Amino acid sequence: MPGTFYGRLFPSNSLHFVHSSYSLHWLSQVPTINEINKGNLYITKSSPPSVIEAYLDQFKKDFVVFLKCRSEEVIKGGRMVLTLLGRRSSDPTSKECCSILGLLSMALNDMVLEGVVEEDKLDTLNFPIYFPSLEEVKAIIRSEGSFRVNQLETFHVNWDGNETSEGGLKTDKFNSSYRIANHMRAVSESLLTSQFGEEMMDAVFARFREIVAEHAVKEKTEYTNLVIFVTKGETGLN
Repeated sequence: MPGTFYGRLFPSNSLHFVHSSYSLHWLSQVPTINEINKGNLYITKSSPPSVIEAYLDQFKKDFVVFLKCRSEEVIKGGRMVLTLLGRRSSDPTSKECCSILGLLSMALNDMVLEGVVEEDKLDTLNFPIYFPSLEEVKAIIRSEGSFRVNQLETFHVNWDGNETSEGGLKTDKFNSSYRIANHMRAVSESLLTSQFGEEMMDAVFARFREIVAEHAVKEKTEYTNLVIFVTKGETGLN
């Protein structure tokens, strides 16, 4: 599980370099949510403000633990490169980070309307994931105080892992949507199975693939990747 990486792993002052790759956007637990995030697996425009705050709070807690633990392990002047999914926008409900989980929610909502998925089970399932902005990551690093930010960058990768000049999947809609559905199934099936049962999974991801194929001809299908380069105990960017 991604959350296991947050704890202590190595002896004190033993590491010169750390690279965390596509781990830190996963939360150690589902945020404590006091309002129903109705019909959503993650944050959307329709999510109550308290839900959005709960997600950010959980990310802050986890990221601070990660930084403190790595600070104990990394020598003074040691460096870390952190790569994670995130967003450029200050809006946590922006399409660049919410669209793909929104489409998976859409597939499940369609199945609720058909009576094959229980509405209560969908309303009570929230994914333990958060796509932070560069500014959020930078602010947490600055507040925790162990590391200094030297460089922050973003780059984009299409949902199916391939590059296209138009940032979409228009040239091979069927095969691309099939790959995307398989990728999403690999990372989310265990969460969905625990809520809806294993027998539903083929139908869920078949529906998801159809929705992705329709979406891809109208919208960009890109992940925003954050890359943060930090040094322990040295001055970097403000």
